[in-house]
Amino acid sequence: MIWLLLLLALVISISLFYLRGENLARFDHPSGQSFDAGHEPSDEHDQVVASLGVGIAPIRKEPRRKQLALMRQYMDGISEGLDLPATITPTDAAGVPAEWVIAPGADNDRRVLYLHGGAFVMGSPRSHRNITNRFSEVAGAAVLAIDYRLMPEHSRMAGVQDCRTAYRWLLENGPEGSGAPGRIYVAGDSAGGNLTLSLSAWIRNSGLRQPDGVVALSPATDSTLSSPSLKTNMETDAMLGPMFRGLARVPRPLLWWFSWFQSRMSPSNPVVSPVFGDLSGLPPTLVHASEAELLFDDARRYVNRAVAAGSPARLQSWAHVVHVWHMFYPQLTEARDAWEEIGKFIAECDRVDG
Repeated sequence: MIWLLLLLALVISISLFYLRGENLARFDHPSGQSFDAGHEPSDEHDQVVASLGVGIAPIRKEPRRKQLALMRQYMDGISEGLDLPATITPTDAAGVPAEWVIAPGADNDRRVLYLHGGAFVMGSPRSHRNITNRFSEVAGAAVLAIDYRLMPEHSRMAGVQDCRTAYRWLLENGPEGSGAPGRIYVAGDSAGGNLTLSLSAWIRNSGLRQPDGVVALSPATDSTLSSPSLKTNMETDAMLGPMFRGLARVPRPLLWWFSWFQSRMSPSNPVVSPVFGDLSGLPPTLVHASEAELLFDDARRYVNRAVAAGSPARLQSWAHVVHVWHMFYPQLTEARDAWEEIGKFIAECDRVDG
């Protein structure tokens, strides 16, 4: 019995002092720049929510063993049939499969590394072409979208390493061959936003040329799952709420241990939870989030910690929109507005030492 009690005490101690991470409640305010606050959801928004229900609801009724493959197929088809003016060219970024997405008139000496979302288990450059096409347009840049390795076939760290490899490669290569970029940006959404913010700190720590700006759309920043909005926004997040409602019933310490067994890394490690890292000395960073989504407080806490550490970060949020609503450009007014703000941010970054 004494050994059982000692083991239980050890498990509890590890959970509280190694896996859980710092209490970040003091960074829940302020909330940054809020758009369309007080407005009711638009008809455009309702149509987006309805389309998600049509696409995702049937998959959730399938046997669990089939759902991941079906979700991957669904995501890869999101951009199918869209009229995208950018040229798409497959490439190899030092062993990482990727594609160049170049809108008409884009300057190949201006480069963006784009890291797609998909909960680290799905998504690809193909699924996010509507976003990368628009990014190329607003940045006037060639976008390198990489096909980083996904879980569960690969470890979480394998995807992280692919992002680092691709950034090093992008510092020396463009669509037309070798050569340093004039301007360079890093961006990503959701899980890709997590990878983006993790990569930004790694670039600083490695002494590499820092991006001229970083853009994270609805990023996951806290793998300990401690953000209040993960509970308070469960019913208002039309995209992630139905997918993750079951996880909300699992005790968080069990999820921490599952995360550790899966990656052999504490969920509070800044590599997978950038909100817990050293956020000083980072490049200008723009974070977008929906006030209705599960990851709103992930975004808010990251920005508030970065600002407290002296880094030029800003949060812009929208009241009712779905997770990564940017992908519903141009039919969604809030998506058009968000892309306009991204364009303004990049223009500001261009003026610094430009």
